[in-house]
Amino acid sequence: MPNRNAVSWTAMVSGYAVGKCSEEAFEIFRLMLQECPLRKMNLSPRQFLAQLACRQAECMEAALQVFGSSKERNSITWSAMITGYAQNGEADSATRMFLQMHAAGFSPTEFTLVGVLNACSDMGALSVGKQAHGLMVKLGFEMQVYVKSALVDMYAKCGCIGDAKGGFQQLYDVDDVVLWTAMIAGHVQNGELEEALVLYAKMNKEGIMPSNLTITSVLRACACLVALEPGKQLHSQIMKCGFGLGGSVGSALSTMYSKCGNLEDGMAVFRSMPDRDVIAWNSIISGFSQNGCGNGALDLFEEMKLEGTAPDRITFINVFCACSHMGLVDRGWFYFRAMTKNYGLIPRLDHYACMVDILSRAGQLKEAKDFIESITVDHGTCLWRIVLGACRNLWDFDVGAYAGEKLMRLGTEDSSAYILLSNIYASQRKWNDVERVRRLMRLRGVRKDRGCSWVELNSRVHVFVVGEQQHPEAANINAELIRLAKHMKDEGYRQTCKFPFDEELDAPGESHGEDQLELMSAAYS
Repeated sequence: MPNRNAVSWTAMVSGYAVGKCSEEAFEIFRLMLQECPLRKMNLSPRQFLAQLACRQAECMEAALQVFGSSKERNSITWSAMITGYAQNGEADSATRMFLQMHAAGFSPTEFTLVGVLNACSDMGALSVGKQAHGLMVKLGFEMQVYVKSALVDMYAKCGCIGDAKGGFQQLYDVDDVVLWTAMIAGHVQNGELEEALVLYAKMNKEGIMPSNLTITSVLRACACLVALEPGKQLHSQIMKCGFGLGGSVGSALSTMYSKCGNLEDGMAVFRSMPDRDVIAWNSIISGFSQNGCGNGALDLFEEMKLEGTAPDRITFINVFCACSHMGLVDRGWFYFRAMTKNYGLIPRLDHYACMVDILSRAGQLKEAKDFIESITVDHGTCLWRIVLGACRNLWDFDVGAYAGEKLMRLGTEDSSAYILLSNIYASQRKWNDVERVRRLMRLRGVRKDRGCSWVELNSRVHVFVVGEQQHPEAANINAELIRLAKHMKDEGYRQTCKFPFDEELDAPGESHGEDQLELMSAAYS
């Protein structure tokens, strides 16, 4: 070109940036500076930074070099860098640059705050997020919806659901899907699943159209609650609103059906997805594995490979679970070795745990013990806990006592480990060891968590907790349990757990709590 101006130079730089060619983009910028300085083209480093920083991660190094050599630093150039780092997944760099900007005396813009809050969300940097919140209030940005949405998301992802609710309530009447979605996703992430469904119902009542992220979050709540009817209603809404089954929505819907035990509809959704990535394959393989259809899970894994989709670490966890439920020890070992040999994936703790579970379920407890002791990575207490649980079911007291004592030395805070080891010693009439384990449990302040069970009835989820009588129909449930107990006795069945409401029986012990919850759920339904 005989005449090059700011437009042509910027077009070339942008083209290389979009093509992830950061070195070439920076070289073009260097040539531009040599041929025609920025001030002669009315082009500032701020404009060039905006081009690079908003592109792919490969361009951030070049953007940092431009930023470092620029003499025109201001709030906008700082914001461009912080936002660029946040959008490219470099949360640590974004928060570090925000602190440097603050120390340098520059005042952040609302876009700076959104960028740094997003970065804090990704890395759980609550302290930096609180600093950003303070500046937000000081500068008067607190009531801007997009800034508030980022703040709610940050608090929720950092586990401060109370602060997230407080921020949401300040703009509760605003029809902004991002704000509502941030709060719903926060409820789900923090285990407040019922609250997420209630808030989504309010969102629908307000007439706010959900986004893909909203739908995905609510489907996740339905899956965790095993709430099939609300999930079906959401499926109808997906079809009615034209969301389609692509991407995360299809995978979340398939997962919901699978976790609710409806493999037929889960598979129908999976087959209807236009593009099936590794996440979609993982969802359906996991569904088959968790519902006892191990052969189906392994067949899907082979189909996945034939379609050319490379498995990831999650895929192998699902495959190992299928092998474990079917007792396929040799096949499990084959996939464990193929994971590294064929796909270059280094086993992590979850994969070692799956292999220990495969061996333990198959009764190969000594092999599981030897395998654990051969592992070089730090595995804490989880692997020995798997072996201890299997020893209880298989009545292998020697390996069980060995695994239990390992857990005691590691200082486990899992109450069931103390109870299982104590029961093993009690079955061998080693009363001194029983007292030693119980005393150690008391000294360490370990307490048994109360069991919880739930049942879905008429589109409502009813929760039951050990030792509580807060359900509005508790009296009717108790009467039904007593009736069932007498009926079982008349039929000649032996009662395996104590009903807490039977006057002829003593108060239940710890070991029967979970059984009672299942009976209460069944009686109510």
